[in-house]
Formats: sequence, C-alpha cells, structure tokens
Amino acid sequence: MELRQLRTFEAVVRHRTVTDAAHALGLAPSSVSAQVRALEAALGVPLFARGPRGMEPTEAGERLRTWARTLLEQAERARRDVRGERAPLRLGALETLAGTHVPPVLARLAGRRPDLAVEVRPERSRAVLLDDVAGGRLDAALLLDTGDALGGLGFAAGDGSLAFVDVEPVPLALVAAPSHPLAGRPALTADDLRGERLLVNVPECSFWMAGTRALGPGLERIRAGGVPVMRAWAEHGLGISLLPRFAIADSLATGALVPLALPFPDLSLRLVWQANTDHHPPIRALLYAAAHT
Repeated sequence: MELRQLRTFEAVVRHRTVTDAAHALGLAPSSVSAQVRALEAALGVPLFARGPRGMEPTEAGERLRTWARTLLEQAERARRDVRGERAPLRLGALETLAGTHVPPVLARLAGRRPDLAVEVRPERSRAVLLDDVAGGRLDAALLLDTGDALGGLGFAAGDGSLAFVDVEPVPLALVAAPSHPLAGRPALTADDLRGERLLVNVPECSFWMAGTRALGPGLERIRAGGVPVMRAWAEHGLGISLLPRFAIADSLATGALVPLALPFPDLSLRLVWQANTDHHPPIRALLYAAAHT
C-alpha cells in the first residue's frame, strides 16, 4: 500500500464518484481509477461496488476506511514533527462561500492570532464537510443553514457531536430578468409562481432546499448548475432563480436581474465544529473571529 493510494481511496469513499474524487484531489479521473485498481490488486480484495449512491465501499472497503484515516493522520503528524511544524487550523467551507465569506473571517483571525497557520479547504458537498469535521479531518467548517438546530435547512446533521454558531445572516432573493411577466408585480404569493421554471443546482444545494421549504415541491425545477450558471440563465430569461444576494449584487445593480416581490427568510452563515474541541485555543480564536459580527 502507498499513502497516495490510501488518500485516493479515502477521497472516493467520501465523494462517492471517481470524477468528484479526482476534482477534490486535483487529479485526472483515469489516475484515480488506476490508483484504486492498484490498491485492490495489492490487497487482493475488491474495495468498491457500484450502488444507487455511486461507489459504495465493500465490507473490506469499510474496514480499510478506518485504517486509511489512521495511517494518513499518522503520516501527516510524522511529517510535521520531522519538519518542526505546528499543525494548521483546518477550515472547510462550501465553495459558494470560499471567496466571499471566508476572507473576512481569516482577516479577523489573523488579527487575533498572527502566529496561527490556517488551511482552507473549499468543498462542494455539505455532507463531506460535516463528515470531515465529525471525523477530525477538519477542525471546523462554514456552511449555510437555518433554524435552532443543525440541519434545519433539511440536511442530515449527523450524530449530535457537532456544535455551531451563527456568524451572520445571508439574505436571499427570488430574481428574474427585467422582461419577465412577474417583474414589477407587487406582493406575489407562491401560487403566482405556478407554471414558472425555477432554475436550480442539485437537491443538496442550500438554495434548492430553501426554495423547497418556502415554495413546496410542486414548482417545475430546471437543473442549470452552480450559482454562476443559475444567475446567467436567469439573466437570459430562461427561468427564475432563488439566489444569495451577495452573488447577484452586480446583476441587481446593473438591472440585468430584478428581485420579484416574494420575500424569503434569510439563511445563516453557520460555523460548525466538534463540541468537545471548543476549549482548544485555535478553535476558540476561530470562534471569536467568526462571531465578530
């Protein structure tokens, strides 16, 4: 077994597909597949079977999962010890937030703890972020949620070992092109949207979940892609979309998009960490920096 093979194996377990694992590792999918095959050949057992959720670990794969995590963590600790390095604070964040909401937190953290190294890991999957925090691969993560409990937006929140604090509100807007028939109409209701095309990403997307909570499942949903794609399609009149205001501020300012008169409750920018680690000085510094607002 090689460490790079174990790292690739763990990425496929977490991301469920070779393509997503390759994206996370910065490798070609063919390289990921080759490393998994080489690892299976070295161990003499199949590690994955294709299931409804993608690549599912076999019984042997589940056993290796625990070993892989242990071996990779030990190798990383050994590397840092030999080099005389301190462990960085590992902060995960949804890709949607990495360029907008993470930098102010890092700036405030640097002001409090200029000696603290921080490693930021953007991630497309909220489930992967939560699993990595619960499993100790991340110290904390920034994501979007709502309500008084973790997972109020509608996603699985794990076994209750995670704590959280809400950092700031994240306003949403239902938007359309200015030529849309609903643009300019006052006081819309969900019934006024019947027959409309709602541009969405994937069911695990925060804004898909928020739209489902407010509008129900009956509205026709058109899968466009990530936030930039939904925004562009809406600007071209291909449908309406529920998006965070921070991602469409320029489009609203130029008039390329207009908000429809159907208000939505804010989401919360939520910092999540293991409840039993909040006494550690780096975690406490992060909590103070994140909750500054």
